[in-house]
Amino acid sequence: MRRVAVVGTGVIGTSWAAYFLAKGLDVVAADPAPGAEDRLRAGVDAAWPALTRLGLAPDASLDRLTFVSEVRQAVAGADFVQENGPEREDLKAALIAELDEAAPPRTVIASSSSGFTPTRLQAMCARRPERVVVGHPFNPAHLIPLVEVVPASRTGFGGGGGSRTGSGGGGGEGVPWAAEAAYRFYEGVGKRPILLRRELPGHLANRLQAALWREAYSLVERGAASVADIDAAIAYGPGLRWALLGPLANQHLSGGAGGLAHVLAHLGPPTEKLMDDLGGTPRLTPELVSALVGGVNEELGHLDPVALVAQRDELLLDLLARKAAADSLP
Repeated sequence: MRRVAVVGTGVIGTSWAAYFLAKGLDVVAADPAPGAEDRLRAGVDAAWPALTRLGLAPDASLDRLTFVSEVRQAVAGADFVQENGPEREDLKAALIAELDEAAPPRTVIASSSSGFTPTRLQAMCARRPERVVVGHPFNPAHLIPLVEVVPASRTGFGGGGGSRTGSGGGGGEGVPWAAEAAYRFYEGVGKRPILLRRELPGHLANRLQAALWREAYSLVERGAASVADIDAAIAYGPGLRWALLGPLANQHLSGGAGGLAHVLAHLGPPTEKLMDDLGGTPRLTPELVSALVGGVNEELGHLDPVALVAQRDELLLDLLARKAAADSLP
């Protein structure tokens, strides 16, 4: 796959375009919004130094970016389509239908959507719904490696195997062909794709985040901890380890020679009691929203948000480089 269509060039679409260019691909972008091309090119330029630091493909070039006004023109000769349209039902349905009509028959249409399941997206297609999957990145998409690949129940199945989808990530034989193709494409351009075995609202990573947010909101609502203390508890505690290995792998390592089996045998019952005691279902009432926003403003209000994001991304680049050089990390 050498030619990628990026449809919708907001924050996520611009990140995708910059990333694909950095990997030496030809990118044809389309967005009907006034001024979209100028914003896209400015965003790609802004992302280019970080991508250069991560490592450009030998044939990477900003000159390989083409902007067109018509979606059909962008996808007509595309080998892969990354859709990033607004998360509105009417707009999404019209856009997906147009992509399905215009893209070549075997071209995968991957949606960056976090709010639509692939089954709902496929229902928007009249011709070839089986080639539509979710390919959900994380912001900033040109830096964060994770991509969630989610097939739908309507997706046609085919063979496969031999890729990482056959071991750690799921897939191989029996994987829907479009999901397998998307997984291989993302893996081939240096992303870290994961394949979901079941459609779920919010996919996977957002659900894990939501579980943590629910407890954090509940702790604030109950007056058990301040916003700043909750952030510190993660950023200076388990979050440091989670940036290197996931929560289950870290739990395994904490068990010493006995690993996860030892941890679950000895700490499983008290952990179950702790889970039963977690905050129920906090509602984002005006009072709770005010407490959360006020807490963040108190924690970060003296800082320049632009400088904070820049420093965060600078440290993220360092971490990504170190992780890439660590042979023992999965």
